[in-house]
Amino acid sequence: MKAIQFITDSSDAGSAREVELEIPSPSGHDILVKVEAVGLNPVDFKVRPAEGEKPKILGFDAAGIVVSGGDRASIFKEGDLVYYAGDVTRPGSNAEYQLVDERIVGLRPASLDAATSAALPLTALTAWESLFHRLLIDFDKPAENAGKSLLIIGGAGGVGSIAIQLAKLAGLTVIATASREESADWCRKLGADHIINHRGDMPEQLHELGFDFVDYIANYNDIDGAWDAMGVMIAPQGGIVLITDHKIHLEMAGPFKMKSVSIHWEFMFTRAMFKTEDIIEQHNILNRIAELIDCGKISATANDSLSPINVENILEGHRRMESKAAIGKLTISGWA
Repeated sequence: MKAIQFITDSSDAGSAREVELEIPSPSGHDILVKVEAVGLNPVDFKVRPAEGEKPKILGFDAAGIVVSGGDRASIFKEGDLVYYAGDVTRPGSNAEYQLVDERIVGLRPASLDAATSAALPLTALTAWESLFHRLLIDFDKPAENAGKSLLIIGGAGGVGSIAIQLAKLAGLTVIATASREESADWCRKLGADHIINHRGDMPEQLHELGFDFVDYIANYNDIDGAWDAMGVMIAPQGGIVLITDHKIHLEMAGPFKMKSVSIHWEFMFTRAMFKTEDIIEQHNILNRIAELIDCGKISATANDSLSPINVENILEGHRRMESKAAIGKLTISGWA
């Protein structure tokens, strides 16, 4: 099978190569998937191999066709059309065939093609887990959530694009941040009630909108730059969820302690990495996302695409991700 390996921590020519490998055989809970399309995420370039590390097959979003299953695999059958975000500790989806634990795989939306489906898994899982498993918002009780507010920092990114839609379905008032007009328009299109600019004074902008505090903050962008502002904006006994790395020391006391704020981390790969008892939850989430897509309650967030899956397009995708100017998701589909 063909596979794309990164050999250095770079998106320049020569940092990746196409190789021929044997098609792996599934065992246990694994299924073998023939990859039709992949989605790109910031994690792709963040885990490229450093100097001295072995070459890596990256890619943490995929849509494909089930070929076979291991001796403990029972959820899917040959020919099922699936999508998933994979496991950061295992070879990724930038290969013609991939082994993946079936418990983190879902049946992809029937209304979408492979490329559009491949844009969804990682961001949808992150958005769902961060809002409903970390902040403990009840998705199925919108009436109880009415009047509660959520600030999404990084609304136009891949995770924010899904979170806006899910939060609206859950009954929340959504304030999304965007720093460019095209990003703001994208967030409004997805259902955000209000837009503020994360490059400006966010607490002041909230006050201008009539909010003293927000009940929840989902920071999908910059922790360091927004930390002090979050301490001002979060409501007493409110909740904050974080997904990105921070580079400076964060003062966890101050307003966060005085307000008894709960602070949560969301890392979508936790269940797969540690084979948690509730690992099947990712299968359940992906199936529910597919249902919401197929009944028109949420829309896919693929906003750009390349073809075929090859070294040149993978490198181009990494460059676009590193520019931090992406809106929605980029996918790459088909093998030459």
